[in-house]
Amino acid sequence: MTTRTTPRVRGGVGTSVQRPDGEPKVKGNFAYASDLSSEDMLWGATLRSPHAHARLVKIDIAPALAMPGVHAVLTQDDVVGAPMFGQEDQDQPVLCDGTARYWGEPVAVVAAEDEETARLAAGAIVVEWEPLTPVDDPEIAVEGGSTFRDMRIRRGDEAAVGPVVVEGFYETATQDQAPLGPEAGFAIPDGEGGLDLYITSQWIHVDHRQIIACLDMDPDQVRCHPAGIGGAFGSREDISLHIHIAMLSLATGRPVKMVYDRSESFVGHVKRHPSRMWYRHEADQDGNLVKVTVRLIFDGGAYAHTSRAVIANAAFFAVGPYRCQNVMVDAAVARTNNPPAGAMRGFGAVQTCFGAESQMDLLADALGLDPLELRRRNALGPGDAMATSGQIIEGSLPTIAVIDALESIPLPDPIASDDPLLAPGGTGLTTPVSTVVRGVGYAVGLKNVAFSEGFDDFAEARVVMTTAGVEVHTAAIEVGQGLVTVCQQIARTILGTDRVAVVWSDTSQIGSAGSTSASRQTQMTGGAVHDAAKGLRDQILSVHGGDELRDDGVYARDELIATISEICADGPVEHHVRFRHPETFPPDENGQGDVHAGFVVAAHRAVVDVDPELGLVRVVQVDTAQDVGKALNPQAIVGQLEGGIMQGMGLAVMEELIIDGGVIRNPTFTDYLIPTFLDAPDIETRIIEEGDHWGPFGAKGIAESPTISSTPAIVAAIRAATGRELTRVPVRPSDIVGI
Repeated sequence: MTTRTTPRVRGGVGTSVQRPDGEPKVKGNFAYASDLSSEDMLWGATLRSPHAHARLVKIDIAPALAMPGVHAVLTQDDVVGAPMFGQEDQDQPVLCDGTARYWGEPVAVVAAEDEETARLAAGAIVVEWEPLTPVDDPEIAVEGGSTFRDMRIRRGDEAAVGPVVVEGFYETATQDQAPLGPEAGFAIPDGEGGLDLYITSQWIHVDHRQIIACLDMDPDQVRCHPAGIGGAFGSREDISLHIHIAMLSLATGRPVKMVYDRSESFVGHVKRHPSRMWYRHEADQDGNLVKVTVRLIFDGGAYAHTSRAVIANAAFFAVGPYRCQNVMVDAAVARTNNPPAGAMRGFGAVQTCFGAESQMDLLADALGLDPLELRRRNALGPGDAMATSGQIIEGSLPTIAVIDALESIPLPDPIASDDPLLAPGGTGLTTPVSTVVRGVGYAVGLKNVAFSEGFDDFAEARVVMTTAGVEVHTAAIEVGQGLVTVCQQIARTILGTDRVAVVWSDTSQIGSAGSTSASRQTQMTGGAVHDAAKGLRDQILSVHGGDELRDDGVYARDELIATISEICADGPVEHHVRFRHPETFPPDENGQGDVHAGFVVAAHRAVVDVDPELGLVRVVQVDTAQDVGKALNPQAIVGQLEGGIMQGMGLAVMEELIIDGGVIRNPTFTDYLIPTFLDAPDIETRIIEEGDHWGPFGAKGIAESPTISSTPAIVAAIRAATGRELTRVPVRPSDIVGI
């Protein structure tokens, strides 16, 4: 879409404007969901299963109800509506339905006068269990037919062969989104049988749909309001405590607040799917891919969540941003008794990027080619066919441009001193700096933007002109990525005014904007705001004549002909839009078709220092070149790139939930390690602007890309330093020293 831009606004498209939520967050004044309260509120708490798989034989809530200050104890028997919920499949009981299917499954919820009493009351509930043997191996589950989805992709000739062959088996561990803000929510009864819910969410209308079904209430009886979120990355895309606090509030007639502690947060939201991946690449002597064969098994845990879409993404991007005429992929996501898996930044493409890029390095080594040269020879671009689905690439896809830009970034200098903080292990290093080995590695990642496979993906926005300025009404959720700023910039640019505020309406006031996931909101809600603002501008100019809208009114040939007050003489003027991206279609039985709305590509180079005796790694620098279409807010893009690289680095070298027999053994930040400021590498970024065919001003969503290929780049650098195969992430010290 194209729109004439005006230079009269200071905070429009292409500028790095200050975020409206930046200052209050820095000063500690921002209201997160966990900060909400009222004088007469009760506290909620949850009793959870101590078993990964067990039959609920008996439950006695009387001891909890007898405690002073306890107002309600609810179980599955108290669910008055649909007993099950779920974003895609309604397969998850609101509370344990007689069988616990994963460790930490909610069994009962309590409302009490204070938080401590609520937790003690939950612990006072007497439960008798009959433990059952958990299915904790996804391969065994797949062999037994216990899957959420099986994918089959067949393109080209299965009999095709290439003279140069490399094979590998790769694994990725369970990674947690680890949001610093735990799950929290606040329910307020309206005195008329309805509720106002203040919840953390990434898709508030889908949450609303599930909530009212389980409560057996009409849509207008429950109003869901987005509450301040302390990080998301996919963890807020599924319901956690939402229905529970609603039930407790309705049962007691009082406001109810619930906040998970850190350990409970680790079991209260979905994880990144752990994976096992078998790869075979065949190429000719010049390095051109001839055939790629892949088998994928992901572990979806106990309930469906978004596993179907995740395994589809993994399969569709199993070859990466490369051309190949012959591709065979078999993929399955298993149903097990492990913790449920779902959306996390990168959404399936992270796992297969690690496998595919590891294979490209193996192939480059077998051919004696530079790893970037091999990637250039096979790089996808506009007009090429996707290796898996056969879809023709429309719009921009500057794969070679991101590789070239990445390579142009200068490499860092060697370690300049004996400062232990500059060496692997920091002050704990026991070997001299002279023994440290440096490695450099590369990776390129490809992912879709927005929802695929024929999903009716849309976003609504309403832009309103008032005498006080412009309001942008949307249900799109700001999770810290800067969506509010981008919406303001788009509206400012089109309407010629800096006075723009974004209004988060509740579910009764505005239609869905879809999920804040899949790198979609900049293009989808941004597209809706773009079209609504353009429609409003055209409407105003049509009524009042003139050729330009500015901060103070309508102008014709630089003469003010209608003031804002005159424009709004009969009240605010508005334009409402439901925006859709280019149509997509479900794949056929061989996984072929126009499955995706668009694509985004990024490249990463990692530089690491390794102590080969102790197996310690310091990530020195991670450089990236990112395809953005059009940079609406350059500083916000850099922030996304830096944050995404940190999560990719976490998966590469430290982040792993240890799950034993379905039980999480390290559900704390003491034992589940995430990168800190001291772990952060230097980062150099290059932004590649080649306008796309359907985003606002040609922009693309980019939030997931920095996580996708940063992990394999870091592992490739460790391989280069050590000579080890390193086929599993995160890389452990024992993998490096060969124990």
